[in-house]
Amino acid sequence: MPKLATATKRLLLGLPFRSDELHGTLLRKRIALPVFASDALSSVAYAPQEVLITLSLAGLGAYVLSPWVGVAVIVVLATVVVSYRQNVHAYPSGGGDYEIATVNLGKYAGLTVASALLVDYTLTVAVSVSSAADNLGALIPFVGDHKVFFAVAAILVLTAINLRGVRESGITFAIPTYCFIVCLAGMIVVGVLRVVFGDGLVAPSAGFGVLTEDGGSSTSDLSQLALVFLVLRSFTQGCAALTGVEAISNGVPAFRKPKSRNAATTLAMLGLISVFLFSGMIALARASGVVMSERPEQLVGAPPGYRQETLIAQLARTVFDGFPPGFWAVTIFTALILVLAANTAFNGFPVLGSILAQDRYLPRQLHTRGDRLAFSNGILFLAFFAVVLVVGFSAEVTALIPLYTVGVFVSFTLSQTGMVRHWTRLLRTETDTGERTRLTRSRWISGFGTAMTGTVLLVVLVTKFMVGAWIAIVAGVLAFLMMLSIRRHYDRVSEEIAAPDVMTSTLPSRNHAIVLVSRLHMPTLRAVAYARATRPDVLEALTVNVDDADTRSLVAEWEARDIPVPLKVVESPYREITKPILQYVKRIRTDNPRDVVTVFIPEYVLGRWWEQLLHNQSALRLKGRLLFQQGVMVVSVPWQLESSKRAAARRPPGAPGSARRGYEPPPGTTAAGAPPDAAPAPPPSPATADRAPSGPSRPGGPRDETPARPR
Repeated sequence: MPKLATATKRLLLGLPFRSDELHGTLLRKRIALPVFASDALSSVAYAPQEVLITLSLAGLGAYVLSPWVGVAVIVVLATVVVSYRQNVHAYPSGGGDYEIATVNLGKYAGLTVASALLVDYTLTVAVSVSSAADNLGALIPFVGDHKVFFAVAAILVLTAINLRGVRESGITFAIPTYCFIVCLAGMIVVGVLRVVFGDGLVAPSAGFGVLTEDGGSSTSDLSQLALVFLVLRSFTQGCAALTGVEAISNGVPAFRKPKSRNAATTLAMLGLISVFLFSGMIALARASGVVMSERPEQLVGAPPGYRQETLIAQLARTVFDGFPPGFWAVTIFTALILVLAANTAFNGFPVLGSILAQDRYLPRQLHTRGDRLAFSNGILFLAFFAVVLVVGFSAEVTALIPLYTVGVFVSFTLSQTGMVRHWTRLLRTETDTGERTRLTRSRWISGFGTAMTGTVLLVVLVTKFMVGAWIAIVAGVLAFLMMLSIRRHYDRVSEEIAAPDVMTSTLPSRNHAIVLVSRLHMPTLRAVAYARATRPDVLEALTVNVDDADTRSLVAEWEARDIPVPLKVVESPYREITKPILQYVKRIRTDNPRDVVTVFIPEYVLGRWWEQLLHNQSALRLKGRLLFQQGVMVVSVPWQLESSKRAAARRPPGAPGSARRGYEPPPGTTAAGAPPDAAPAPPPSPATADRAPSGPSRPGGPRDETPARPR
């Protein structure tokens, strides 16, 4: 079974990488673009659609405002890209917004950014795969009818790919990402040329009307205040196109040298491509008369059973009318890029989690790299929470989007505010005129970025709070409090275990050793021999009387063998095992507080997983209780059964799990486990030969309840 598990892991993940091969996983710009920017690039597949859906709540007349909403989104996008190009030069370590906010605004601002990004990365995965299900559903109705199943399966596939390592996942994702860019750019160019040459574009939904929220069909039914509110909300929906920009600043260490310059170039490429695709989608939507609604039943004039396709699917069907391969290519690669867009989060979340773990705000397990030099635990954490979101929101993009942009604009705003303070601090000490000019220009850029992103954040909070943004805010607050509590725990543990400045030489008065006995067999004899080899001041064997006949038989056999260790019997009228042992140990400590009590527990080691099911885990329970006793040391003395020896022989050296069940005799012992200077253990007597050593995987005999006494 372990061999099969190892083979399966190697098949899925590949052979492990050596730690010194980390430099080989660094990315070129052409691979880094699909790895870190696929989220921002793919957002043009749903951000323009969300703009139209939100405006449709005010009626079709509000569609005339969509180009202006698009312009506002592009201005913010360009501002953020220019600002982040400065960030990657100033803070290339990979901490990104978290590091900038922490250094310049304090730890609480940094934790606010971190909690917002962790939530936003999780939403990135959920939104991307859900949108992929919507787009692919236009081509394959089965996917549209089973969106949750498709989205969960996509997350699992992405998890497996990312566990294989950043470089390999980047190569895997590069081709679909570039194919998406080419297909979408080609669709925009062909569509614009058709419009220029008078070949009108008419979308499948162009003749439909749409009901407003109050049942009307025009903007005149809404107050001016409500219209302004909807326009602002559509703007925030379109700002989903900015998500993923921050991932490059978090991933600077993954670039090849010169890291900062390559990251800045990748950001510029991302900005130019995103602006072209986003503006092109908005322009084609206006030219073709596409009508989108939050709910298909709100469409007026739609035929019975009409299935509303995504904006990009309708545009592809319209532009490539009469050329089905064009429609298929756009639809398929859009679905692929939306699935792969989650890869941005699969790279950003584990890196950020690793940095937070290093700062002791998250469990330390998130800081360790797996076999393929990826932060495997962070990848698994992200996948789990993304699946929860997809299932909880039924893979509905419109339901997830309101939660989406809150976190990213919190990080944008605090990051740019931190950069303003960064440039200001440098200006205080800079005397060179040319350098001061550059720093002043950088401060103005960061200041403008702060104003823009802060305004968007305020609009997001006002317009989206009641439609779902409060969930993201609550999740961010909970993440913030959780990280603070984790840090307090680690700080408290560090204080408790810190070595004193002046080392004391106080030693225990004596070592009182106890060997727990359930029956007399080879594991017990090994434990006795090992305990004797440690030469404690006091050594005794201990058994718990839960059955008078068995106890008398054990005592008689112990005395008959003339074992040079006294056997004590503890009564247990209620047939408990753990409690009498704990009380006995506690009594020794109470009588002699400066003594150390060492408890030796004989254990069986099994080689097959199903054998564990045949034995209870009494030794684990007892050890768990003993660990809470002051001045008590617990020593496990293993006895390998034949199944464990065969399993060890089958397991290759250094294979995972070998240390978990393997056993090396302690220093000073023979291969059999007995100390070289100890008398060889006598063979079992005829009276007991049929009783050893069957029984538990943990200590004990046929009743295999605890090492001291079966029950």
